[in-house]
Amino acid sequence: MNILKFFKPKPQKVADVSNEPKSASDIFQGQIEAGMAEHKRCSEGLFFSALSAGLEVGFTLLLVGVMYTLFKGQVSESALHVILAFSYPIGFIFVVIGRSELFTEHTTLAVIPVLDANASFKSLLRVWGVIYGGNLLGGYIIGAFISSLGPAMEIISVEAIHEIAHKLVKYQWYIILGSSILAGWLMGLLSWLVTSAQETVSRILIVYIITTLIGMGGLHHSIVGSIEVFADVLQGGTSFLTYTYFQWWATIGNIIGGAIFVSLIKYGTIRFSRKDNS
Repeated sequence: MNILKFFKPKPQKVADVSNEPKSASDIFQGQIEAGMAEHKRCSEGLFFSALSAGLEVGFTLLLVGVMYTLFKGQVSESALHVILAFSYPIGFIFVVIGRSELFTEHTTLAVIPVLDANASFKSLLRVWGVIYGGNLLGGYIIGAFISSLGPAMEIISVEAIHEIAHKLVKYQWYIILGSSILAGWLMGLLSWLVTSAQETVSRILIVYIITTLIGMGGLHHSIVGSIEVFADVLQGGTSFLTYTYFQWWATIGNIIGGAIFVSLIKYGTIRFSRKDNS
C-alpha cells in the first residue's frame, strides 16, 4: 500500500472568472479593440457587412408591418403601440448577434479609438461613410422588397406602411433631432453593454431591452427609419424631399447621441480613472 498518496496534495481548482462582470476599463479596452478592428478592415469587407446589416435590420419593418395589419382595429391604440414596440427589436437582434456592421453602433464604437489616439479622424470618416452607405443601400433593397411584396401577399397593408412612416416624419426638425439624439445615445449604450456581456442570451436580452425602449418611445433611428420612410416613398405616401429632410436630421441626431453622450462621457470617465490610479 502506497501511503504517500495520502500526503499527495490535491490539485487546486482554478477559479472560473469567465462569468465575472467586466470592469469599466475592460469594457473600454474591448471597445477600442473592436473599433480598431473596423478601422483596419478593408473598405470592401466593411461595405458588404454593412449591406448585410441594412438588409437584416429591415426585418423590423416586416414584423412591425405584419403586426400592425393583424391588430389594427382589433385592439386599442395603446395596446397596438405596445405590440409594435415589442416587435421592433427583431432586426437589431439579427444584426448584433450576426456581427454585421450597423451605423448607429459605430457612432460610438468607431469613435473611441480616435479619442484614445489609436486611429485618425480621417479613418473615422471612412468607416462611417462606408457603413452608412452600405446600410442605406441594404435598407433600400429590403424596403422596396417589403413595400411591394407585403401588400401583394396581403400580409402588410398599404395603410400600415403609411402610418409607420407618418409617425416618423410628422414632426418639426428639432423634434426629430432631439428624438434621434436619444436613439443614438441608447444605441451607443447598446454597443457598450454588448461588449460587457459574456453570453449570446445576455446579448440578445440587452438588444431586446434597449431597442424595445426605442420602439416604445417612437424614437428616430436613421437606418430603420430610413427603411420605413423609404418604403412609404415607394407607395406614394411620402415625398422624397420629406424623406431626405427626415434622414438628415435623424442621422445628425444619432451621431450626436452616440459620439458625444456615450463616447466622450465614457472616455472621460475612464481617462480620469486612469489618472486617479496613476
